[in-house]
Amino acid sequence: MIPLADRMRPKNLTEYIGQTHIIGEDKLLFKAIKNNQLFSMIFWGPPGAGKTTLARVIAAEIEADFMEFSAVTTGIAEIKKIFENVLKQQNPMFTRKTVIFIDEIHRFNKAQQDAFLPYVENGLITLIGATTENPSFEIINPLLSRTRVLTLKALEREDVEEIIKRALKDKERGLGGFKVKLLSEALDLLIEASNGDARAVLNVLEIAVLSKSGESKKQIIVDKKLVEEALQQRVLAYDKSGEEHHNTISAFIKSMRASNIDASLYYLARMVSAGEDPLFIARRMVIFASEDIGLAQPTALVVANEIFRACETIGYPECQINLAHGAAYLAGAKKDRSSHDAYFKALEDVKTFGNLPIPMNLRNAPTKLMKDLGYGKGYTKYTNESLLPEKLKGKKYY
Repeated sequence: MIPLADRMRPKNLTEYIGQTHIIGEDKLLFKAIKNNQLFSMIFWGPPGAGKTTLARVIAAEIEADFMEFSAVTTGIAEIKKIFENVLKQQNPMFTRKTVIFIDEIHRFNKAQQDAFLPYVENGLITLIGATTENPSFEIINPLLSRTRVLTLKALEREDVEEIIKRALKDKERGLGGFKVKLLSEALDLLIEASNGDARAVLNVLEIAVLSKSGESKKQIIVDKKLVEEALQQRVLAYDKSGEEHHNTISAFIKSMRASNIDASLYYLARMVSAGEDPLFIARRMVIFASEDIGLAQPTALVVANEIFRACETIGYPECQINLAHGAAYLAGAKKDRSSHDAYFKALEDVKTFGNLPIPMNLRNAPTKLMKDLGYGKGYTKYTNESLLPEKLKGKKYY
């Protein structure tokens, strides 16, 4: 049986829900589709935002031939061969286009992506790539310059609600053949759990309904408990080498910097739940202890180092408690970046002026010759004079 999420895929723009910021009637993409002036593009957005569906709808709207591939299961050599065959068969005099859709295009490495360039430039093929990763990092610049990046967003609450209601009413493709009563609290949980992912919410809804379909011929009541059972455990969107990884650790550090313990613990929990390496988190906390807390509370570095050691020694799941301890402590500590900022000011002068001569009174004098040359002459242990090189005399970093 075809899954509900696939059965409910929109077949045209009228059925398509969401992404009005790029597909609204006053937007460039909508006008390009209606005028049959399609361009190659990259769809960037989270899972379930409708990237694949939109590509199919676009091809249907302009009555183009549509070919769909995944970078996970298809090799670049195979795709190039298909491109060549398409070009051989196409006649420039005909107006019918060919849309090539490549899901997870970021899975191709930089060299493999080079292979797309001549076909995109040719114009007889319209390339639509889909990625969950930031194209700035994952797509080569020559390909970016020949395509337009369109950002798809996680679906809004209203969009997800409309998708659910449509699935429950549709008797041909949806669950309209069952007499389903979806309670409001169950609807709220479905929407909340979806994270704006249409495919995920339809999968859960289908599981919930089908699990009760054999028990009652009159009406199926979908309540909160049934949805919770269908959900089991929500899988967080988190790629340990992708943008969400960088976004989450950034939010964690900035929350500790703002002394917001609640937010710090929340973003920590996000990372731990997604299986982030505890040593990666602890390592960032050690850096934070010196960079942001520094001299205001020197013991922070001691605590952070011990947190790292604890994570190294015991690992998950127990070390999440150590991480929580450290995050709360570091977030609540006083902050002082003076040593950090002073060091980087000094480093800037090192880069600017190079190896300036060290003052003679600071030089080591292990030999008689060096003493005769004045090395160490005039050195006193305690002095208020500037000890910087002559060119930087009187300079203040701290």
